[in-house]
Amino acid sequence: MLFSDIGILDKDFCLRENYFVGVKEGKIAYVGEEKPKEDFGETYDGRGKILMSGLVNSHSHAPMTLLRGYAENLPLDRWLNDRVFPFEDRISGEDPYYSTLLAIAEMLESGTTSFTDMYFFSESVAKAVGESGIKCNFSRAITSFQDCDIHTIESFKESEAIIRDFHGAFDGRLKIDMSLHAEYTNRRTIIEQFSEIVKAHGLRAHIHLSETKKETEECKQRHGGLTPTALFEACGLFQVPVTAAHCVWLSDDDMEILKNAGATVATCPASNLKLGSGVCNVAKLLERGVRVAIGTDSVASNNKLDMFREMYLCALLPKGTTYRADAVSDRDVLKMATVNGYLAQGRADCGSIEAGNRADLIVVRTDSVHMCPHTDTVNNLVYAADGRDVALTMVDGNVLYKDGEFKTIDIEKVRYEVEKRSRRIINEVTNHA
Repeated sequence: MLFSDIGILDKDFCLRENYFVGVKEGKIAYVGEEKPKEDFGETYDGRGKILMSGLVNSHSHAPMTLLRGYAENLPLDRWLNDRVFPFEDRISGEDPYYSTLLAIAEMLESGTTSFTDMYFFSESVAKAVGESGIKCNFSRAITSFQDCDIHTIESFKESEAIIRDFHGAFDGRLKIDMSLHAEYTNRRTIIEQFSEIVKAHGLRAHIHLSETKKETEECKQRHGGLTPTALFEACGLFQVPVTAAHCVWLSDDDMEILKNAGATVATCPASNLKLGSGVCNVAKLLERGVRVAIGTDSVASNNKLDMFREMYLCALLPKGTTYRADAVSDRDVLKMATVNGYLAQGRADCGSIEAGNRADLIVVRTDSVHMCPHTDTVNNLVYAADGRDVALTMVDGNVLYKDGEFKTIDIEKVRYEVEKRSRRIINEVTNHA
C-alpha cells in the first residue's frame, strides 16, 4: 500500500504534512515528500488524515470482556472476591476465545496494534491472536498461596507449555512472557523460584505492582517493611525486563529500583480511578527517568479498551495532581502509548514511521467536528481525538480494520456469542448464590 498526501507523525512526534509512505512485505519501505517511483500497489488517499504508529495497550486482560459492566462500584478486593472470581470460575469451552476476539476487535477499531496481556485460557488467547492478525505479548498469570516447588503449580505448568508451543508464533506476532500475578497472590519462595526461571528462559516478566495502598501496606507487614517493589528486587525479579502494571503506591526508593532495572511502568488511569485505587504519579516517574507505558486493564474495571481515552486521562491527571499544567506534554503521552509500549514488549522495530520498521500503523481522521480547528493537530490527538476517529488499522502491513469493517473477524458472530455466553455465566453465578 502507498499512503499518499497524508500527514504523518515523525519519530519526534512532530506533524509532517503531505507525505508519502510506502509499505511492502510487512515493513515501511519508503517515507518522503515526493511520490516514489516504485509501485506499492493500492494507493490510499490520505488527504485530511494523519498516519501514526499503532498504539500499544501495555496491560490488559482481554478475555474479561465477558464481564463488562458486571462488577461495578466496588474497591479492588471486593471487586475480585465478590464478583470477578465467582464469574471466572464458570468460564469454560469457547467462552474465552470469543471474548478475546471481541477485545481484539475493540482494540483494532480504536487504533491498538499490539497488547500485553496477562490471564489464563492461554490457548484460546493464542488462537484469537493468530486468527485476528494483531500482535500480543501474552503471559499466563501464576499464583500460589503455599510454599512449594513451583513446577508443581498448574498455572506454572501452563506457562511452560505455552512458552514451548507459542513463543514467536504467527511470524513473531505472538510473544510469550512470564507472569507472576502479584505479591499478595504468591509466597516469597514462589517469587524467588519464578525470578530464577524467567532469567533462565531469557524472557520478559509481567506483574501487578502496588496497585492499592492496602496491598502495599500489607506487604510491608508481611515482609519486614519491604514494599512490593523492594520485595521483588530482593527476590531477583528485576534482573529481567519487567512490565509492572499500575504502580500507584510507589515510594521514591521504589522508583529508583524501577529506573535502575530498566523496568516499564504500565499506568492504567481509568481502571485505577474506577476502582478507587488512586493515581499513578506519572510526572514523578518521568522526572526520575522511569519508562512509562499505558494500559487499559480489563473492561471489567474500565469498560472500554480505547487507548485514546487512556492517553487523555494520562495527560490530564498529572496536571491535576501536581498543580502544574506542564507536568506532562502531549508528546510525552504519545511516546508512552507507542514507542515505550513496543520497547516494553521487546519490539524495537515498531513504534515510529521510519523506513525499515514494521508497518504497524493507524490512520486517524481529522475532519470530525471535535478535531476542528487544526491549530495543533498533535495536541488534538491526545486531548480531542477518540477511538472513533480511527479509519484504518494495519499490522505488519496487513489491513485488519478499515472504515468500520473488520477484515479478519466476523464481528456479528463474535458479538452474538459473547452476549449469549455472558448471560449464561451470570445466570449460573446468580443461581449458585
